[in-house]
Amino acid sequence: MKNRMQFGFWMLFLIAFTISCDQKDSTKVVEGNAAEQAYVAPGEYDEYYAFLSGGYSGQITAYGLPSGRLLKEIPVFSQYPENGYGYSEETKPMFNTSYGFVPWDDSHHIELSQTKGEFDGRWLFVNGNNTPRIARIDLSTFETVEILEIPDVAGLHCAPFITENSEYLVSGTRFSIPIPQKDVPIDTYKENFKGLINYVSVDPEHGHMELAFQIEMPGFNYDLARNGKAVSHGWSFLTTYNSEQAHSLLEVNASQKDKDLMAIINWKKAEEYMKQGKFTERQTSYFHNLVDESTGIVESKERTLTKILDPKELPGMVYFIPVPKSPHGCDVDPTGEYIVGNGKLSADMSVYSFSKLMKAIEDENFDGDIDGIPVINYEAGLHGIVKKPGLGPLHTEFDGRGNAYTTFFISSEVVKWDVETKEILDRQPTFYSPGHLMIPGGETRKPDGKYLLAMNKITKDRYLPTGPELAHSAQLFDISGDKMKLILDFPTKGEPHYAQGIKADKVQPNAVKFYDIEANEHPYATLGEGKTKVERDGNEVHVYMTAMRSHLAPDNIEGFQVGDKVYFHVTNLEQDWDVPHGFAIQGATNAELLVMPGQTRTLVWEPKKVGVYAFYCTDFCSALHQEMSGYARVSAKGSDVPLKWGLNEELRNNQQAAHKFYDEAKASADASK
Repeated sequence: MKNRMQFGFWMLFLIAFTISCDQKDSTKVVEGNAAEQAYVAPGEYDEYYAFLSGGYSGQITAYGLPSGRLLKEIPVFSQYPENGYGYSEETKPMFNTSYGFVPWDDSHHIELSQTKGEFDGRWLFVNGNNTPRIARIDLSTFETVEILEIPDVAGLHCAPFITENSEYLVSGTRFSIPIPQKDVPIDTYKENFKGLINYVSVDPEHGHMELAFQIEMPGFNYDLARNGKAVSHGWSFLTTYNSEQAHSLLEVNASQKDKDLMAIINWKKAEEYMKQGKFTERQTSYFHNLVDESTGIVESKERTLTKILDPKELPGMVYFIPVPKSPHGCDVDPTGEYIVGNGKLSADMSVYSFSKLMKAIEDENFDGDIDGIPVINYEAGLHGIVKKPGLGPLHTEFDGRGNAYTTFFISSEVVKWDVETKEILDRQPTFYSPGHLMIPGGETRKPDGKYLLAMNKITKDRYLPTGPELAHSAQLFDISGDKMKLILDFPTKGEPHYAQGIKADKVQPNAVKFYDIEANEHPYATLGEGKTKVERDGNEVHVYMTAMRSHLAPDNIEGFQVGDKVYFHVTNLEQDWDVPHGFAIQGATNAELLVMPGQTRTLVWEPKKVGVYAFYCTDFCSALHQEMSGYARVSAKGSDVPLKWGLNEELRNNQQAAHKFYDEAKASADASK
């Protein structure tokens, strides 16, 4: 019987998918002045930033809305040869983990920092799903400045969901594992496998992350989370699946029960228990990698202790409530009163009431417990059910006018409905199979209900074919009126799983335009051409190099030997906003450097053969960019060729002449722009 039900479900999926793929004619939904609504004239700025996770690229992309223009790819968990992130000596330690150097991950969920339940434009957080990590991006520079590994979890898909004043980033393990890790048979899953819910604190001034505490949970799969706001502030809500605790063929064996579970966490109560010392410490290993703001160098530290809270011993901290089977989304409306629980294998959607949940807890209206965690009676916590809104509900966000919008993966549509009455108000097809959607501010207390972005998993015929790997489709809807209207369709990089959008005027004014060169405390910074030099220490050679329009100093270096390890420490002396410089050398086996104005970056080169090798600036910077180059001479190991470098060598010990030369060269470069 169960197998027939599974078969029937997948047949329904195939029929719905076939129908959705026949809906190619977008003129049915694109009306009137759609192009005009998405158009941003040359020289004008978009109204919003949209930040999309990169999925298996491990990165983040920043787009402008409503234009859909790609503004920047922000490297996070993966090395990025465009600017040398993860290749330069300063940024390599960002990839240190307890597993070693891991220069890739699978980024899923974006979280902007919040103050009083609104996005504040300071920081952006994203999870690493494969090697469990959370990264922080500084939105004044759009650079990754911190990565924190989360220990003793596997598959950090449920991350990094933020509380309304950025007190915590909340995450849960996707794949339960033995804790601590040990060699046990996989079929002892129910006896030996556990999950963890993790609370990472965020320093309110600098944004620095710390693993505050972990809560040990039953061995389920923890999928997505949201934190309470306003009336429900202090609580977290996490959907789980595989309450069957199956370990094989999950598509069948983890879908046997009629319902799965939502975990409900009172993190204020957890804080009380922490202050009372009611935690245990566990020996483990995880890494915290943080950029030193004064030097630009990543400092990597191993941590060895975590603090664990056990809900079996700490009442009032954790509860469960049944949720439709195989849930994905878990979303809280702007008032904080309503929590939407979607089940991918359910035709209905459950909407819970926070006040009813609190009443059920107060009345101890429980249907037993799981591992000592009370299970709240389903009907007691329910606000109501949205009946048959579509097939395969995934994710819900809100417009601030009492309406909710949900993606339906199987029926390929976005559905608008009234949170209070649960009435279906509108539906529009997408092209095709949407996962997450995004309304700027749609998970905050004050959504901006102007646009909705649907991120679709399958594009089929939306763009020119590029072989079997197709671009993913993002579709922008105008939701300012009673009916949704599709106004733009654009391809995305990677496979975005989630996005968040923010008004540009919350980010744009804080943009760093250059690094103050006087504040550069990098130990190998060269603050002036008169200070350039080359030094040998055994087989290590350090080149103190400067870059300015339109030359590198020094530009001729002799005395390198086969087998040397050469460190090019390149300081960009520019202080103009739009003049980064690049550096690359023939035979390097890593990447280039892209050095921002006022910044120092280091590239390692290990010459393998004798000869004369060219180096040059990779970033077009002036009319004389092609001339911005030089040579490195490599002699045999043990050669008596002296270490020698050039570029107006007479300036080397004459700082006054060096400054004059610098000023004249800069004036000449400015005039040529």
